Amino acid sequence: MVVYPEFRVRGGGAIDTTARIEEAKGLALAIGLDVVEALAIPIREARAGTLFGEGQIQNIDVACNLGDAELVIVDGSLTAIQQRNLEEKLKRKVIDRTGLILEIFGERAATAEGRLQVELAHLDYQAGRLVRSWTHLERQRGGFGFLGGPGETQIEADRRMIRDRMARLRRELEQVRRTRGLHRSRREKAPWPVIALVGYTNAGKSTLFNRLTGAGVMAEDLLFATLDPTMRRIRLPGVDKAILSDTVGFISDLPTQLVAAFRATLEEVTAADVIVHVRDVANPDSLAQKREVLGVLEDLGLIAEDGGAPTVPIVEAWNKWDLLDAERAADLTEQIAHHPDEVIVPMSAVTGEGCDELLAAVSRLLTSAARVHLFTLPASDGQRLAWLHAHGEVLVDEDAGEDERGPLRHLEVRLEPRELGRFTRL
Repeated sequence: MVVYPEFRVRGGGAIDTTARIEEAKGLALAIGLDVVEALAIPIREARAGTLFGEGQIQNIDVACNLGDAELVIVDGSLTAIQQRNLEEKLKRKVIDRTGLILEIFGERAATAEGRLQVELAHLDYQAGRLVRSWTHLERQRGGFGFLGGPGETQIEADRRMIRDRMARLRRELEQVRRTRGLHRSRREKAPWPVIALVGYTNAGKSTLFNRLTGAGVMAEDLLFATLDPTMRRIRLPGVDKAILSDTVGFISDLPTQLVAAFRATLEEVTAADVIVHVRDVANPDSLAQKREVLGVLEDLGLIAEDGGAPTVPIVEAWNKWDLLDAERAADLTEQIAHHPDEVIVPMSAVTGEGCDELLAAVSRLLTSAARVHLFTLPASDGQRLAWLHAHGEVLVDEDAGEDERGPLRHLEVRLEPRELGRFTRL
């Protein structure tokens, strides 16, 4: 059973109640739970011990009995004492939103790095809940000397073990971070531009990734269907080679433990040359989801806190265009016309509609700093001629007569500044 605590005083821009309940049900379905009931419980003032009032708890209990629910998911944050008290009153297992997302991430982590990140987040979540949940072990044990020293409580021993394990995990993740840094350095030396797909979970990032690269990344109608970042090579108009990165999906109220643990993964976004923000425009809360994604990008330092221009160019891919009716599509087309300063591409990752336009838009951003350069090279200098054709956009390649070195070729090539620097060093 899913229970959403709907606080009466809420900040603007939040996802509405119906959408939030549907999202919570989607999270439960993502790990194979059968949701028998979903309720929104209005709360004027949170109770310190139980979050809900006594009457509300009774209503939840009745709904659980009617649906034979064995688990209660509170789509919000619970303290350890609130969770324990609710379990005692409802006689059922109770978990909050953070615990549910941690369960999903734990099930989906496919790589060693993903499992490290999930375990660190889970331990961080559990460490703060030992004090209230282990009351039966608060009595001290052991001792020495004729007065009987204090000894070590079970809570302290467990907390120490958790701290030790977390320290080991952080060291291992730091090694992962260094390895990623080395990979990024090699890509910069290559150098191949990196395009990062970001977006709200289930917006269609992995479907688009598969469409553009031909990869077999898991792409299903599930929240957090993919967790570990994946990279593949793609070709763009005017760009010989680029790297496309599929990242973990964002979600509202993403647990702070996960944001911290997945910092190494999110760093791939900060190293991108272009960010493609995949939006599910068929979702009625697409605008609220956009604000959540931009909030995470702001936390990563990619967008100025005062709402200024992003430090990395952003392309908005308005996905699932094929699911819109004619009236909604016309409204969104008009919105695009009113934002000429933004790069927006209507598309469908399932049908392929708009994918070529998306690649062209990304290519224009990547080559915006490119300039046309003139070269006259010996026709026998196959290495440099081949390099220009492979790394630049050759506009003219024609015979330029001869000199003491033999036949010459005249080329007009559009190159980015860093590519020109690499050519100069050849």
